[in-house]
This record gives sequence, C-alpha cells and structure tokens, in this order.
Amino acid sequence: MFVEKKVKLLTGVRGEIELIKDEFERIKSFLQRAESSQEDDPELKVWVKQVRDAAFDMEDILDEFTLYLARDHKDGVMRHFNKIKLSLKNFKERHHLSSKITDIKSRVISIGEGHRRYHFQSYCTKPSASASTRGTSWHDIREDAFLVEEGELVGIDEPREELIKWLVDGEPGLQVVSILGMGGSGKTTLAERVFDNHQVKAYFQSHAWISVSQSYNIRDILRDMIKQLHGETEQPVPQGIESMNIMRVKQMVKDFLQQKRYVIILDDVWKLEALEGIKNAMPNSSCSSRIVITTRIAHIAIGSSNQSKVHTRKPMSPEESWSLFCKKAFRGKPCPPHLEHFSQQILKKCEGLPLAIVAIGGLLFAKDVLEWEMISRSLATEFESNDRMQNFRKILSLSYIDLHYNLKSCFLYLGVFPEDHVIEHGRLIRLWIAEGFVEEREGMTMEEVAQRYLKELINRSLLQIAKTTLDGRIASVNPMHVQQCTSNNAPKQLNLPSLRSLLIFESGKLSSSDEQFVPSGCPLLRVLDLGDSSLHNFPQQIPILFHLKYLSLRQTKVRIIPSSIGELQNLETLDLKHTLVSELPVEITKLKKLQYLLVYSYAHFRPSPTFGIFKGFSAPQGIGALALLQKLSCVKAGDGWSKNTIRELGELSQLRKLGVRDLKKDDGKELCHSLEKMSHLRSLRVAAESKSEVIDLDFLSSPPPLLWTLSIEGCLNKLPHWLPLLNNLAKLGLGWNNLKSSPLIALQNLPNLMVLHLINAFDGETLIFGDRGFPKLKELELQNLENLRLVLMNGQAMPRLQSLIIDGCMHLDWQSLLVVIHGLTLLKHLRFREMPKEFALAFYPDSSSRMMREGILQEYYDEVMERIPEVYFDWWKKDHQVRYDLSHAIKCRVMNRVEVLPEVP
Repeated sequence: MFVEKKVKLLTGVRGEIELIKDEFERIKSFLQRAESSQEDDPELKVWVKQVRDAAFDMEDILDEFTLYLARDHKDGVMRHFNKIKLSLKNFKERHHLSSKITDIKSRVISIGEGHRRYHFQSYCTKPSASASTRGTSWHDIREDAFLVEEGELVGIDEPREELIKWLVDGEPGLQVVSILGMGGSGKTTLAERVFDNHQVKAYFQSHAWISVSQSYNIRDILRDMIKQLHGETEQPVPQGIESMNIMRVKQMVKDFLQQKRYVIILDDVWKLEALEGIKNAMPNSSCSSRIVITTRIAHIAIGSSNQSKVHTRKPMSPEESWSLFCKKAFRGKPCPPHLEHFSQQILKKCEGLPLAIVAIGGLLFAKDVLEWEMISRSLATEFESNDRMQNFRKILSLSYIDLHYNLKSCFLYLGVFPEDHVIEHGRLIRLWIAEGFVEEREGMTMEEVAQRYLKELINRSLLQIAKTTLDGRIASVNPMHVQQCTSNNAPKQLNLPSLRSLLIFESGKLSSSDEQFVPSGCPLLRVLDLGDSSLHNFPQQIPILFHLKYLSLRQTKVRIIPSSIGELQNLETLDLKHTLVSELPVEITKLKKLQYLLVYSYAHFRPSPTFGIFKGFSAPQGIGALALLQKLSCVKAGDGWSKNTIRELGELSQLRKLGVRDLKKDDGKELCHSLEKMSHLRSLRVAAESKSEVIDLDFLSSPPPLLWTLSIEGCLNKLPHWLPLLNNLAKLGLGWNNLKSSPLIALQNLPNLMVLHLINAFDGETLIFGDRGFPKLKELELQNLENLRLVLMNGQAMPRLQSLIIDGCMHLDWQSLLVVIHGLTLLKHLRFREMPKEFALAFYPDSSSRMMREGILQEYYDEVMERIPEVYFDWWKKDHQVRYDLSHAIKCRVMNRVEVLPEVP
C-alpha cells in the first residue's frame, strides 16, 4: 500500500514539474518584455515584482527536483520502477515538494486574477523609449558606441595644470592638496589626469593611488599602499604583510618612503579621521612630498589643506557641456539641426555634471528622432526638483532602464562586490555565465557574448558610474540568492536554503576552520568563490553541491583535490590558479560540462629571468573527454604517458586558451597534430622541459587562424615556418630559444603585432629593424640577449612604439641604440634594467658624460631626453630592486648627479 501511494505521488509530482517548467519559461519571457515598461507604471511595477518573486520560488522547486533526482540516480534507488524516472529520497521530502508545487500554483493563479481584477494596462501597448530598438540586435547599434577618452574630456586642462603646479612647486614638507566636488563632477577623472601626467611622474620618486571610500580600513589601505610602492619598482612585497598589525604596517610605509619625494592620491575621502590615520603613516621630510585627496565634503577639503590649495569642481560651462555632449552622442561630429532643440533641453537638466552628460550622451547615441523626443519629454516632466543630485540619479537611471534585460542583471551584480573592490574582468565574465545572466547566441560562445555585455557597459560609461548608482544594492538579482561575506560576516553564519551564490572577500583575516568556509543547508548553491581566503584543505561539503557551476579556490593554500570532485556534474568553472595543486584526480574527467580549468601559478619575482617560472599540473588520463573545455592552463606533458596527454588535447576542439609545459623534442609532432584541430584557439603558451630541450613545432601545417597570443619557451633550431602567417597575432613572447639568426626578419611584417618580448631568444650580435617593419608594435622588450652588440634601424620602423625595455643586454652599444631611439617619435616609456656602468653613464646628462657624446649624438641625446617623459634605470641590489629616475634630469629639476645616480653597480 505504501509503495502504491509512493508511485502515485511520484507520477503526480513529475507531471506537475513539467507544468512548472513550462510556466517558468513563459514567466521569464514576460519579465524580459515587461522590464522596460514597468518604470512608468506603478501598478505594472507591483505586478512584475510579484511575478519575479514567484519565478524565484519556481526556480527553487525545479532545482530541488533536479537535486533529488540526481541523488536517486546516484544511489540507484527504486531500480524496480524503470518506467518511473522521478524518485525522491524519502516520502517526507516528496510530500514537502508536492506541497510547494501546490502553493506556487495557487500563487500564480492569484497573481493572474489580480491582474484581471484591477485591469492592468497591458505592457505590450505602452510606448517605451527603447521600443524601436528592441526589434534589432541590441548590441549591434552600440557596437561602435563612442566612448569619451580621458584625453578628450573638455574643461579639464586648466585645473589639471593648476594642480600640477601646486604639486611641483618645490615647497618643503608634506602638504595636502584637495579636490572638492559633488558626485559626478569629475573629481576622480581630474585626479587621474594629474596622477598620470609625465611631469608628475618625473618629479616624484614614488606614486600610489588609494581608494578610501566610506567603509575604509586603515590597515588595509596601508597594505595596499605598500604593495603599490613595491610593485612600482618591481620589488617583492614583504612576506607576512597580511598578518602584520597596524603599527608594523605604518612603520613599513614610513621606512619605504623615508627620504623619498612621493605623491599619494586618496580618492573619495568621507571622514577626516581616515585622512589623519593615513597621513600619520607618511614621513614628513623636506622632500616636498604631496597627498592629493578627492572628497565631496567641504570641511574635509578645507580643514586638511591650505585653503589656497583646494580646487573646487564647478559645473561645466554651457560651451564645455555642449562639446562633451557632442563627443559622446555624435562621435564628435556636429549636432544635426533637427536634434539641436532636444539636445539643449536635455543638457539643461544635466546641469553641467560631466558624468551625467557622458551617461545621457551614451544613451542617446544611435537613437532615432522619436526616441530623442520621448527622452527629452520624460526628463522635462520628471525633473521638477531643484535638487541637482536627484536629477543626476534620474539621468543615470535612464541609462539603466535602456539596458537589455540580461545586461541589467549583469550591471546590478556589481553591487555584490565591496566598494572599491578591483574586479578582474575574466572572473566577472565567468561569474555572469554561472549566474545565468548571459544568453546563448548562435555562432558565439557564452564568453564572447559576455564580453559584448562588458563592452556595452563600458561604452555606456556604466562601469564608471556603478559606484555612484548602485550603493551596494541588488535589485533584479534576488538578494536571497546572492551573499557576499567579508571579515565581519563569516560564512559559518549563513544557512539559507535558497542561497545560490557565495563570494568571500577579505577572508584572509578569518579564523574559521576549513569546513566553516562552506555553509551548511545551502543545497542549491551555484557559485562558490573562496578565492584569497586562508583555506588550506578542500572542504568536504563541496561535492554534495550538485548544482555548483562555478568553484574558485584561487590563491588559497589548497594542495589536494579529492576524487569526490567528480560528483559536481554541473561544474563549468574550476579556478585553482595560484594554489598548491600540482595534479588532478582522474575523476575530473567526469565533469562533462567543464569549460574553464585553470590550474597554474607563477614563481615569485627574481632579479634575472628564470626558465620555468610558469607552473602547471599533471593531467589525468582521459582529459580529452572534457569536450566543452574552452580554457585549459597549464598541462604538464612531462609524464611517462605525455604523448597520450598531448594526443588527447586534440579532442578538445573548443579550446580558446591552452598552456602546455615540460615538452620534449619528441612531443612536437604530436602537439602540432593536436593544434591543427583547434580552429578556435586564441592563446597558446608552450614551454620545454628544460632550457636545452628543443621544441620542434615545424610539423604544424595549418596554424590556428585566430591565434592572438603566443609564447614559446625553449630551444628552437629555427622559428616555426607558420609564425609569419599569423595575421591576427597581437602578443608574442620568445624565451630561451637560442636562435642563431635574427627573428625580426620573419616577424616584422606581422600586421597586428603590438607586443614583442625577446628573452634569451637570440644568440647573434646584431638586430636590424627593417624599413616599415612592425607597423603596430607598441611594446618591445629585449632581455638578456647576452651577445647583442648592435641595434640598427633601416628607414622607418616601429612607428607606434610607446614602450621600450632593455634588460641585461650587457654588451649593447649605446650609440646604435640612441640612433634607433631617436627615430621612435611616439616613445613614452624607456626603461633600462641591469645594464653596465658605462652604458648608464652614457645616458647621464652631466659634463663628464657629455664628453662621451659628440656632434650628432649629443643632438640626438638632447632631443630624445627632452621628448620622452619616462626614463628609468633599475638595478637589483641584494633582495630588492632600486630605481633611478632620469626624468628629473630631463626636466632640469635635479642638478646633483648623486641624487639621480648615486651609485651604479
């Protein structure tokens, strides 16, 4: 009798689930269409909210059903009932799910009756500011949307020059310079332009940019400052900094900046106590150092600075506003006469706020006359208040309202992250995909669609204004489904049955055990990001999270991944970058939906380039079964069955990124055969087992046509014949190749190459850059070319080069290099590292060095050193790197040789 009752219940639940699935799809379609119409209709907004809440509960029911079904399939329960595909673990749970289904059906019926009872006007008949664009591909009309670059902003040159003058005026002591203004007035943009100015870069020896915000923590701010200051000179960050108390951190900042001229930008200061807490850690010497703050609060700006050094951001003039608006809305072209009236009306409501003008201009780009009129009329009726900030928020909200339904969720998801948290774009894209915000498009991967989403938000300046508009809110994203945890909110406090996403920030301070990082009672979790936490062991609760799509243990101390990882049948991203994991269990091959497998790390910075700093993992047999993989990095091919591993890689035809290391000479042919099957590959990194091991890649007859980034580390008898055929190649790194002939001849005609690094790659004495070679190259690094003596340029080459790094080329003739540099008219950054004393003195501007340069060489030197804003010499001394800045000498601010070049090794 019990069995019969159970079978009836199972059969009934299955039928109800199918109905809920159908209704759920209809609701999602409704919400997408109704989203843009609800803003102007309070009644419709209530209805949409009710439907959305019901959709969330439906989603929970469907996921619970799938979870129970997976349990039964796993346990092999009820095998005698082959015709019944649905089985739940026990009768009580089945009955509970059946009750939920009954309740949700009743709610949906009630919502529908309410709609009919109160005669909601159909959203399908209501006009929308975006109505005419919905019939077309939303991203096509914005694909080339004009984004105002910082260098094109209007009304910023005069205040920038004023602030620069205040910073470099030479007054002794530590002084504070303030930029005061309301949100959206351009404070941060102005500070960035000053901070990045070549004169400021040259005058100050140390530079750091710190975002303070309302939820500041002095110790975190100072630790961030230490990391920036050390990173600027490529010195390793002191060990144990994360666990240091605040007094030790303050002392470390003082020690580093002592006797240095430094400039520190403190962006978005809300409390005077925050400024004083940071300032107390700064040494106050006679070096004319400066702190620049941006703030919305007048008493902070005036109380912390000499009143003569407070710049107040004022609204842009009508002329400046018009210029900026046209740059954004019309790509810098004149405003069409038929839109001039609407433009003036809209600009009047922006009240000279740069951020509002940029946002509304991006919204209006590519819209037709009717849409301009509707937006203008909407602004006119809504902006009756004189409160400028309220108007500003309404303007910004229009940009949000105009977004595609999926993009709204992507934008609001930024509210999950703490204020001023740096979000790596690859991580954000993978999170969007895991959360279900990215829709499928024919002929495109989900990542490619997400990249378009990101580009769209950038083009609309919405990433720039996210901090202003979100205030940590999550709207269309169900707040019960997403949880962020910080050091004040340990994950052990959570027990939410409907929790779908858990991201932990700043958790290195938590004293929780490894098990407490994963909360109990959250069976529907889809996203689990424990990156940067103090985790040491793989939490045992993770394998029971059947719905998990995204798992990140990045930069934790986890060393071993258990075989139970194979239970995560829905996992799409496994991020183990910078962990201690060196091999994966064979059960990883069960994860048929896996798309991103990231298991690699870099060794710590060292004074000279070291072969093999890129670490990978031993792949299990059967890795080729992961047919959906798009990113795989980095596989070690050095095991006894390496040929099998490399052969299996050929089965991964969807790969976009691949890293393979520990290659032997005999592996080359098999690797080439596998690469020929990867027509979608964009990024490839290969490394030999040792510096002397030859990599033979000449078997590749048809290279991946879309290859954008390529790195080859290991001995090459010659450059692969196919390398000059890579028309899409933008970044190329060659290391430890021992090439006897110059690689430049084969590379100089690559049409899109922008970055070229040669590290121990060439054994010859002369590099010649041919006429019109490297047409798009922007960055060139020549490192440890031990036999290199001459660098020559025939005619005009590298016309767009902006950065040149010469490192450890001990026999390089400075005269030939100077002639080449003279022909690089766009060069902005020139860096020499670990160069000999004679070479360094040849570039020093005193009288004794002048004797080394005569005639035309001296003319070239004067012109080059005046033109290039950043010129540095770096040397490694004991356990840290020291930088000497010749930019001071270029601008004639340092007359004493000892200050610039006190001791050349």
